[in-house]
Amino acid sequence: MEFRGRDSDLRRLAGLLDGVEAGTGTTRGKALIMTGRRRVGKSRLAQEFCDRSGRDYLVFQATRGRNAMAERRDFLATLTQSSLRAPEIFAHLSPPDWKGTLRALAEFLPVDRPTVVVLDEVSWLVEQDPEFEGALQTVWDQYLSQKPVLLLLIGSDLSVMEALQTYGRPFFGRATKIDIAPLNVADVQAMAGLSAADAIDAHLITGGFPEIVQTWAPGQSRVEFLRGALGDPLSPLLVAGELSLLGEFPESSRSRAILEAVGDGERTFSAIAAAAGNSGSLPAGTLNPLLKTLEAKRIVETDLPLSTSSDTKNKRYRLGDPYLRFWLAFLRRAIPFVERGRGDVALDRIERSWSTWRGRAVEPLVRESLMRVLLGSRWSDVEAVGGWWNRQNNPEVDLVGADRAPTARRVAFIGSVKWYEADTFGRHELDDLARARGVVPGTDEDTPLVAVARSGFDAGLPLAEHWGPEEIVAAWR
Repeated sequence: MEFRGRDSDLRRLAGLLDGVEAGTGTTRGKALIMTGRRRVGKSRLAQEFCDRSGRDYLVFQATRGRNAMAERRDFLATLTQSSLRAPEIFAHLSPPDWKGTLRALAEFLPVDRPTVVVLDEVSWLVEQDPEFEGALQTVWDQYLSQKPVLLLLIGSDLSVMEALQTYGRPFFGRATKIDIAPLNVADVQAMAGLSAADAIDAHLITGGFPEIVQTWAPGQSRVEFLRGALGDPLSPLLVAGELSLLGEFPESSRSRAILEAVGDGERTFSAIAAAAGNSGSLPAGTLNPLLKTLEAKRIVETDLPLSTSSDTKNKRYRLGDPYLRFWLAFLRRAIPFVERGRGDVALDRIERSWSTWRGRAVEPLVRESLMRVLLGSRWSDVEAVGGWWNRQNNPEVDLVGADRAPTARRVAFIGSVKWYEADTFGRHELDDLARARGVVPGTDEDTPLVAVARSGFDAGLPLAEHWGPEEIVAAWR
């Protein structure tokens, strides 16, 4: 399948390889830790980069749960099959440890031209053998870093990959890091050939996961895409979510129950505890560490009300990527219908809840987009865009622009997001927003009002600024 998008990521990798060739930096070789959510396209990106580089390379894919000895044998066998052309005898060796295995790799890296070495799913190598990190550090310091090599360390377990870089761990300070995000909404628009408003819908459904976006035929409507995907039990839209979750959270795990509760729309600690418990609420002592683990893996994110008043206990939880949000809200329950050939029933259920779900799901994307839009505006000093709510969620303000988060010194504006299919943002919505002015700590009657709407604005509204789908998508180009 044709590789599309990721131009900025490919440029970053090419720049690092150019640095290896030029010999810039304190060591000849360079190491890069590449992180990102499972199935976001890290492996495909690395392979595409290797192919385009025109250099000799080695790509090794670890296998979860494999015996460490078998993994090392497979590594050496891969080395013999790569363009580095190690002797065939290496495929039959059984190295006793990773230090010797990586030392063998270093022997076959040329000194007169750059090469690329990719170790994929490093977190699994760390799980298999606690000595792997130390061996990698030793061989890197003594041998690999002296060669013109770009070493890419890829992993999907964000907490493990970030731990590799922490002080006190063997490889600390030896690698730079990039995070491979899903395709942004502008990439989705370009690939799917959609209007700005429809591209935002597509991004909320696919999450920017390349394998799903590529199945969206150019110009295809949301309903047409869903009808096709729900007609095939093996469609990437249905399968990717289950594979992604099963890779880390079995169906019977507490973490999976928590994710499903958040996916169903539960946002507060108490509501999640009640929904995730089997016969009563999960105890706080159980739920707290599980939520912290999910946050460390960036699957669940925490929002705090943004204003000049601190309110650290009034947390709201949400899923970190749009695709899992959509999958858990709709698709996990749709799979049994699809398997019985009744994708039409699943589609009907999605359609009945779509507008309500989308209205809240679009808010994180809008806030992130405005952080880009504001750079060229009179609010270029705004460092945070969030929301505000009280314990009763009355009022609940969609947009708060401030100089810092979570406790601001100054609130620059407050705003509303109205993502109606056809209705415009009008006087009624403005009046609701104006009533919140003065309630949000740090605002008064002079605080500017702004709005974001899918279907336009009534004329003559006294808004300080307003944005539509075109501006939201353009922010990512």
